[in-house]
Amino acid sequence: MIVEGTVLRGPELEPIRGRVVVEDGVITAVEEADVYADDIVLPAFVNAHTHIGDSIAKEAGAGLSLDELVAPPDGLKHQLLRAASREETVDAMRRSLRLMSETGTAACIEFREGGVEGVEYIRDAAASLPIDPVVLGRESEDAMHESDGFGASGARDADFDRLRNATREAEKLFGIHAGERDPHDINTALDLDPDFLVHMVHPEPLHYERLADNDIPVVVCPRSNLVTGVGVPPIRELTERTTVALGTDNVMLNSPSMFREMEFAAKLADVSASEVLQMATVNGAAIAGLNYGVIEPGREAKLLVLDGDSDNLGGAQDVVRAVVRRAGAADVKDVIV
Repeated sequence: MIVEGTVLRGPELEPIRGRVVVEDGVITAVEEADVYADDIVLPAFVNAHTHIGDSIAKEAGAGLSLDELVAPPDGLKHQLLRAASREETVDAMRRSLRLMSETGTAACIEFREGGVEGVEYIRDAAASLPIDPVVLGRESEDAMHESDGFGASGARDADFDRLRNATREAEKLFGIHAGERDPHDINTALDLDPDFLVHMVHPEPLHYERLADNDIPVVVCPRSNLVTGVGVPPIRELTERTTVALGTDNVMLNSPSMFREMEFAAKLADVSASEVLQMATVNGAAIAGLNYGVIEPGREAKLLVLDGDSDNLGGAQDVVRAVVRRAGAADVKDVIV
């Protein structure tokens, strides 16, 4: 397979005119060449933080606080999940995952409620779809062993030392929410030596130092933070100290659209379009340990092809900026996964 157009090559997403050569699902060459195609070829997205289960409750809970919406065990989300049947929950998750895959997302890092059964739900939901959920079980060690790791709710909710140690021994991914409401749970979360943190809306100087010293990545979800009223993450300051990726968080609160998340982040923060696109591709893949998110030889060919001559993108003078701040689902020409 050969894909031609303006290719966003390598970890820096450098725009070149040329082609991507794919054999048996792997990129074998990225060649500069005179080509006629108007397409824009970029890595497929990696959504680095999702809660897909609450797809059953889109736009529920207007006016509720963050704790009232999502805090375990009795936040509105958890009440609705308990009340829903397996069939309802799996079908709702499948629809969100299908939307994500059709709009260019190759993988998501899912914090999956419901213990072992919850892990089974998302496996069922994704079984027939071209998307790879990196599933982090919650609530029990058994859920961690049945999944790709453990996704902790937050250091103020429980003591996660035992589960952190078990996840490390299993050589799996450990992520934890931190600094969403206030800074008071950040040091405790950092003490766990997590593979990544989620949110970090309220870091203080010491937390920045610890992030940098220990090279701990952060996943930011700015649309979600705005909706729940906790503030917005200091994206510029975080990118100066560590790897930052983008997530869309709860489907209850936001569509799982990386296009919308990129545009919002780019217009909110003093960061370049290239940095934002890296957050949506390269960096999320690195956190999840995936061999894609970058267009270079040896990587899996998970590619998003946009119509560079669409009414929306035609005439763009800065291709990367146009992808980040302007592109949307209507511009998707092909998703190669």
